[in-house]
Amino acid sequence: MEETGQKRREFVFGDIHGCAEALKIIVNRIALTAVDRVIVLGDAVDRGPDSRAVFDKLLEIRKTCEMIYILGNHEEMMLDAASGHNVDGWLRHGGKATLACYNGRFENIPDTHFELLDSAVEFWEGESAICVHANLEPGVALTEQRPSWLRWNKLTGREFQHSSGKRIVCGHSGVSRSAPTVRDGWVCLDTLVHDGGYLTAVELGTEELFQAKQSGEFRSGVFLHELEM
Repeated sequence: MEETGQKRREFVFGDIHGCAEALKIIVNRIALTAVDRVIVLGDAVDRGPDSRAVFDKLLEIRKTCEMIYILGNHEEMMLDAASGHNVDGWLRHGGKATLACYNGRFENIPDTHFELLDSAVEFWEGESAICVHANLEPGVALTEQRPSWLRWNKLTGREFQHSSGKRIVCGHSGVSRSAPTVRDGWVCLDTLVHDGGYLTAVELGTEELFQAKQSGEFRSGVFLHELEM
């Protein structure tokens, strides 16, 4: 898609986990335009210091350009807890930090934040990549994938290339604090920003990585092919 001579860029963001400052740093550096597309791989909430500010920034991004929000296991837990199911489980696994952003009360969560959660999709398929939160069950069509695979199953390192030939881009597995894992047609962008690592984004066209820490550090100029195992 092109408008006024601009070519669409597609940025995929790994697990943000409440780290709003890291998100803001990358978004400011890449300077999104109306023709761009942003894909968020899920787990934007929990564990980190300011999930509320993350939601606000994602809503701002959605006003700037097209945004695809993929449902992660932490969004699933948050929605369940908001409905009164397994609240303690969510709080134990990072939800306590999220609820604290709203002064400890679900009633303080704005409708716009729930609307953003409700807009989340199971996966996204583009021309060259398939984006999911966690994993894919081998040999099963995208539309028939079970939630346990899409949102909960960790990578094993034994995944095969997808039958479509497209690269699978995911988060969830917490591969390292410094660089994503790139192997056998798979990329995992969860670089543990909430635990002192980086928030990682990749532009699908150029395959350039953009990374930021909560502390303010930013780096770019590394490409996926340079990390291929």
